[in-house]
Amino acid sequence: MPNAKLQNYLHFHFIVFVWGFTAILGELISIEALPLVWYRMLMASGFIYLYIHWRKISLKISKKLLITLCIAGAIIALHWITFFAAIKVSNVSITLAVLSTGAFFTSILEPIFYKRKLIWYEVVFGLIVISGLYIIFNVEGDYFLGIIYALCSAFLSSVFSLINGKIAKQYTSSMISFYELLSGVGFVTIYLIITSFLGNGNDGFSLSFFQLSTLDWVYLIVLASVCTAYAFIGSVQVMKYLSPYTVMLTINLEPIYGIVLAYLIFGDSEKMNPGFYYGALIILSTVVLNGVFKNIKKIKRQRS
Repeated sequence: MPNAKLQNYLHFHFIVFVWGFTAILGELISIEALPLVWYRMLMASGFIYLYIHWRKISLKISKKLLITLCIAGAIIALHWITFFAAIKVSNVSITLAVLSTGAFFTSILEPIFYKRKLIWYEVVFGLIVISGLYIIFNVEGDYFLGIIYALCSAFLSSVFSLINGKIAKQYTSSMISFYELLSGVGFVTIYLIITSFLGNGNDGFSLSFFQLSTLDWVYLIVLASVCTAYAFIGSVQVMKYLSPYTVMLTINLEPIYGIVLAYLIFGDSEKMNPGFYYGALIILSTVVLNGVFKNIKKIKRQRS
């Protein structure tokens, strides 16, 4: 492996490790999922704007693209809200294990988005993933709500990736991300303003919404700068040197990194029933096998 490729491969592993740490920060930050996402998206869009300004990247886009990015921004906001909500009502291990099902939501939705035929082995793998989820539901029934939130988050992540897949090849990734994050902030802000006027307790903007502890500010800055802005820009850069297959396999390590980190940091609160690990292993193994099958199919297509 050439030196440049090895460096980027190791760099991408670090980025995936950083993504795994996102769930840890979600557990450490004391505020609820909605304000957490609002602060994350607002601060991250600011950091990415500074990067865009430094690199002198144009922000001019068409009205049609802006509408698409606003929809994607709302979806990624909902994805993060359900992701952090899952962590708050269950734990990091449950959330990351169930979030791995996103690859199979993509397998189901991709034929609809890109108008292609459904692949037989994706259906089989989807059924295996459902069996893994069934095991987790059976042994960790107390975390039912967390599992549901995580499934919603995985589905929304899949929809977001499919929307981005159609536009990422045509436009600058940092520009796309900036508008998506900013529109996501706008989407959450509108909801918070409405709930403020309706007077739904602490759901909207209030004095307490802006009263964060020093530790929460520190964690939020790390989340927005390192785990969001840096990780996004860095991942785009390394993908120029790595194959899609290498990228896919490496990303699958995210829940493993996160679960191990959660156990080391939070201890017994992250210790699960053995059945959970069987179910999680089934899901993760199936995700990897899906990637292997896709890579074999791609190699055969290139040779023919």
